[in-house]
Amino acid sequence: MPKTVRKEDFPTAGVRRYLEPGPIVLVSSQWQGRNNIMTLGWHMVMEFSPSLVACMISRGNHSHRMIRESGECVINLPTTRLTDEVVGIGNCTGVETDKFAAFGLTAEPAREVRAPLIGECHASFECRLHDDVLVGKYDLFVFEVVKAHVAPSPRHPETLHYTGDGVFMVSGRIISRRSLFRPEML
Repeated sequence: MPKTVRKEDFPTAGVRRYLEPGPIVLVSSQWQGRNNIMTLGWHMVMEFSPSLVACMISRGNHSHRMIRESGECVINLPTTRLTDEVVGIGNCTGVETDKFAAFGLTAEPAREVRAPLIGECHASFECRLHDDVLVGKYDLFVFEVVKAHVAPSPRHPETLHYTGDGVFMVSGRIISRRSLFRPEML
């Protein structure tokens, strides 16, 4: 039987340390002949079919306008090999920097969108803007993944999860409870 856990008060501004929704991603975009990359941690899966993903992209980011105007992007999944690049990309602006060149990353052509894939990332998901009703109020873009590219191995790559204060958690060991699920819930 699980034991209760003693809890202490915690500052509400710090809950992201526990609730970050998933791995850090690199979002690539293309508009008016220019490519850009941004580091992003605020995203969530909204639907399985069609595959919908929401991303909070602050209007203070150069990528916000590029994605709003083009209506598309690529969500790329970096592994821990790219930790320094992830931080560096997040610390500069695409207004002044060609981030592909500055960080030695390869812009590969996508099949369904104009934004490039990042060749060094484990996975790349080509996206089109599906719904922008919450962009004006919350900077929340809802994308449909229209094409997915994933490296066959490792099946569970080490990904980065940002907890604030310059600290990342790395995805840990994998545990399976598949046998406990009802088949229709898998």
